[in-house]
Formats: sequence, C-alpha cells, structure tokens
Amino acid sequence: MTGAAVRVYCWVVMNAPFPPQRSRTLIRLQDHLQATTGRAIGDYGMIADGDTVMVCMSGGKDSHALLDLLLALQRRAPARFRLIAVNVDQKQPNFPEHVLPQYLEGLGVDYRIVEADTYSVVREKIPVGKTTCSLCSRLRRGVIYRVARELGANKIALGHHRDDVLETLFLNLFFGGRMKSMPPKLATDSGEFVVIRPLYYCTEKDIAAYARGMQFPIIPCDLCGSQENLKRRTIKDMLQGWERETPGRLDNIFRGVQNVTPSHLGDPGLYDFLGLTPGGQADPDGDTLFDPPNDKEGFLRLERSEGTRIHFVRRQWSAEATAVDAAELAAASGRAAGQD
Repeated sequence: MTGAAVRVYCWVVMNAPFPPQRSRTLIRLQDHLQATTGRAIGDYGMIADGDTVMVCMSGGKDSHALLDLLLALQRRAPARFRLIAVNVDQKQPNFPEHVLPQYLEGLGVDYRIVEADTYSVVREKIPVGKTTCSLCSRLRRGVIYRVARELGANKIALGHHRDDVLETLFLNLFFGGRMKSMPPKLATDSGEFVVIRPLYYCTEKDIAAYARGMQFPIIPCDLCGSQENLKRRTIKDMLQGWERETPGRLDNIFRGVQNVTPSHLGDPGLYDFLGLTPGGQADPDGDTLFDPPNDKEGFLRLERSEGTRIHFVRRQWSAEATAVDAAELAAASGRAAGQD
C-alpha cells in the first residue's frame, strides 16, 4: 500500500461513524431507551407490518436518538417495516450540509436530503428579533408532508419526547386556554399520513445522556439566529424546578395525561352534562364509602332529622369489620381527592 493510500485509508477509518466504545452505563441506558420506545410503539400501535416510516432528522439529539432506536428495533421486531431518514435543509446560514449525509451514508440507511429555502420566507414575514419557530415549523411541516407523499410513506416519525409533551400541555393551558398537548399518534388533517412519536415515554434527560454517550454529530438549532421560544423556556424552567423540589412530580403529571376523566372536567363536548340525571344505579368504580346505596352500610348512619338539623352518628363495628373498613378508607381517600 502506497503512502497516499495509507493516508486515505486512515482518513476513512477516523471519519467513519463507528459506534463509540460503550460503557456499562451507556449499554444499560441504551437497553432502557430501546425498551421504553418499544413499549410506546406497542401501546399505541404506532408501527405495523408493511409500513414505510419516514424518520424526520433535524440533526439534533432527539432525532438522532429516534433514528438509532428505530434501527435497533427494526432489526429484531416481528413486524417488517421500512425506514427512510429525511432531513430538510432550510438554507439557514452556516448550516453544515455535509454532516448528516456523511453520517447517514456511514450507517447505510436509506435517506433523502430535501432542499427547501424556508429560511428566506421566514425572514421576509417575521420582524427581526421576533421568534421565528412557529412559522418555520409550519413551513417545514408542509414540506415534510409533500415529501412523504413522494416517497410513499404512510407513517411520519417525529422525535418529541415526554418533556416536550408536558411543556406543550402547560403552554396550551397557560397561554392558549386549552387542555391540549402532543398525542403519541395523530392522523394528519388530509388523512394521508399518521404522525407517530416513538419517544413518547422517554425523558429528555435520558436522551441527552444517550446522545453524548453515542457521540452523535449534533447540529444546533440556533443557526438562524432566532430568539429562543421564551414561553417554552419559561415552562421548561418551571417544570424542572418542580422536579427538583419534588422528584417524581413530572412522572405523576405525565400519568395524568394518560388518565383523563372527562366527567370531572368541564368540556360539554367530551361529557354530556346537560343529559346527566340520576340513574338509580351505583357506579361500580365510584366512591360510595360515605354515601353507600344501602343505608345499612357505611361509617355513618342517619339517626334523626329535627327541623333544620339532621343528625348522623358513627356505626358500631366489630374489631374485624373495623380493620377491613380502615383499609377501605385508606384506599378511598385517593379516589375521593380526585372527585372533590
């Protein structure tokens, strides 16, 4: 091998996107993220046999993790599906247009680089100093849908994670007056595609740690010089502050997103309040500990009614019954808190 050939060979080896040496911590994190992503896909039926999934690649940590995890799941999933990575080059100044093609070539994954100058449109329409993220994302979304149609994709995978879901929930609640967030799966308005979010259960903290460990070639999202979305930043800081004060609070809020009781909110479009009447039948899942359908049950019994006063007295129980009812009371306290 000549000296020139050796130099070329060394350059290829040094620049090829080989996976880094993985520590045990990184391996455990990878296993966790793969399992979490697979669970979300299964829980919501995101991917089926024969699907063509277009994976949107911005070059940020989330989209890199999304592609990596989907490729790993594709290798061992019982369903057969096709992945196509797509990056939209929006012609932002100083965009490193060589980074993603070189990385994706090294992975051997099917990919497309889409050139669409949305940057000049945004600059024309949005005054200097104002946040451009909203218009930029809408223009990008239109391009993505047209590319999906061109490629014959029926699923579009986005890299939004659990923290994005919670931030969007509070953004809509605080600034839009709507209880709305990001769903794990959504049909587009045209009805042509289904948008999926396989990282729905994954936390941003885990994804960021994984991206650092895997040494993904990250492209920052500030090349346009736009101000950061200050409202989202405010919400993010608020949520992170809550988590520091009370670890596990975000997990509880996220569980709430998946456990909605329309009858205990106020949207008449989700629950028929106008048509609500006593049905004469006890709700098997309701809290009837203190208002049981049978007056011979419960902790209190009606003793007498005299003019403007109604008297209840405690029932007398055996020791065995008291122990059982104490356990029921403890279990009911959680249910009652949600109904107050």
